[in-house]
Amino acid sequence: MLILTRADRLAVLVLCMAMAGCTGVQPVAYSEVASSSYLAPNPSDRSGRMPYRYSTQVDWRAYNKVILEPVVIYRGADQQFGDMSEQDKAALASYMQAKFADKLRSRFAFVSQRGPNTLRVRLTLTGAVANTPVLGTLSRFDIGGAVYNGVQTMRDGEGSMTGSVIYTVEIFDAANARLLGAFVSKQFPSPYNIKASVGPLAAAEAGIDKGADALMAQLR
Repeated sequence: MLILTRADRLAVLVLCMAMAGCTGVQPVAYSEVASSSYLAPNPSDRSGRMPYRYSTQVDWRAYNKVILEPVVIYRGADQQFGDMSEQDKAALASYMQAKFADKLRSRFAFVSQRGPNTLRVRLTLTGAVANTPVLGTLSRFDIGGAVYNGVQTMRDGEGSMTGSVIYTVEIFDAANARLLGAFVSKQFPSPYNIKASVGPLAAAEAGIDKGADALMAQLR
């Protein structure tokens, strides 16, 4: 059995982090999403969490009902799931449906018919990255990983070898089908959310939690 010294582990971590920095998944304005032609680079986004956006002047307080469509798993050629299994994609879509529904229900009445004062929300899961087993957690405690993750925490950036989730949100006025807003979002947990580093989908699920909170903050 191969036994790595502390120096070896640090070297592996540095190499992995360097590779992650070069190959990190960067969202795109997904070509087969209905609102793709409306999306534009978001100059106000410094965190990388909302790189593309379309917005209009909306008084969200005028809406008190919502229709939440079933989460769609994106199948376009520019999808960013890598080699993630269909089972894991379906698990994330189900988790997203439940989490966003729970958050929206705290502000809106759920309805099934289009009408006045009603939003229609469409979520499309366009990509996800799983945690790197073992090393993802280990990198929070080794010296090299601790330095890197400390810097990323201050930047509100991604941790080393940590999973993430990418999705689009499209918000319509349900009465007339007018697009009120749309955006692409990449979400990931804080680098020192140790719980989110354990389990292949834990970081992506934590990202969905953050995304649901962010949407509700926008619709207040």
